[in-house]
Amino acid sequence: MARWRPSPFLQASALVHAGAAAGLLANPAWWPAAAGALVANHAALTVAGLLPRSRLLGPNLTHLPAGSNEIVISIDDGPDPEVTPRVLDQLAAADARATFFCIGRRAASHPALVRDIVAAGHTIENHSEHHWKRFSTLGPGAMAREIAAAQDTLGRLAGRQPRYFRAPAGLRNPFLDPILARLDLRLASWTRRAYDTRTGDPQRVLSRLCSGLGGGDILLLHDGNAARTPAGRPVILEVLPTLLARIRDAGLSTTPLP
Repeated sequence: MARWRPSPFLQASALVHAGAAAGLLANPAWWPAAAGALVANHAALTVAGLLPRSRLLGPNLTHLPAGSNEIVISIDDGPDPEVTPRVLDQLAAADARATFFCIGRRAASHPALVRDIVAAGHTIENHSEHHWKRFSTLGPGAMAREIAAAQDTLGRLAGRQPRYFRAPAGLRNPFLDPILARLDLRLASWTRRAYDTRTGDPQRVLSRLCSGLGGGDILLLHDGNAARTPAGRPVILEVLPTLLARIRDAGLSTTPLP
């Protein structure tokens, strides 16, 4: 278990709460100012949790170290019995390796796919047990159970405990960072994402991923919940081969999260 160190932003938040309490004790008539300070502070905490790439609530991996000539392709929301096997075939054809952020419940339903991902040289990381849309509203107990359940499920199926966690939709609250420290997990988001659960246009998805593409980037795609092209094909399957070719042509290579 890693020692948790609150971020400067959370330390400042604690000081606001302490200051408001001290002010009320000193003079109860100051309650409007104290209440206003607390409301503003909680609004700031909420906004911070709505920014997936923010480090205000704690450490957040959004890019590999400077100087890297590698790209991380991270693939979320699977495994999916229709899409994941074909994603694995495309990665193998390009001799590429990726990181799969899997949902515990889906992994438990398709354990053979988890084994296939690992056998192909990719890594499995924690994307929560159920991928609830309300994840960022959970209290500390429920949030810890949701992450720990996926950690147990994925560790058992993959043969290795995940080292990284990605919040559903990237949304979180101040309870997350100490939970991750307790579970020896690191938060990882992305450099850029394709919005490929909503956009079925392969060219738009590819443009979002490749605009400014450079070494160290962490890219986000989806095998689970993938949007469909007008022809009904999962958009990741239309985009991934071209993306891998552009990475290669740029003199870069792919790697799982370190």
